[in-house]
Amino acid sequence: PQHSNTPTKNGGTTVTTTIQILGTGCPKCKKLAENAEAAAKAAGVEYTIEKVTDINEIMKFGVMMTPGLAVDGDVKTVGKVPAPTEIEKMLTSLE
Repeated sequence: PQHSNTPTKNGGTTVTTTIQILGTGCPKCKKLAENAEAAAKAAGVEYTIEKVTDINEIMKFGVMMTPGLAVDGDVKTVGKVPAPTEIEKMLTSLE
């Protein structure tokens, strides 16, 4: 996984989760990005949203139907827009 460690004020590190939206910018892709952001905020995780819009990059994930959702490079959903609560479960099950 592509976790990046960010130093915190108290000397520890915070693990940042990378949420990747795999899609060419269609309305469903935008909705998925909104849901993923809402889910990450609700889950209280440190995150970065990365939009992967290049079709060749999307295919490297093995995704043939957009939108796709990957967390730290691991594809979680393909061809659908899960609700924020579903995405939140995916994010919290990482720990």
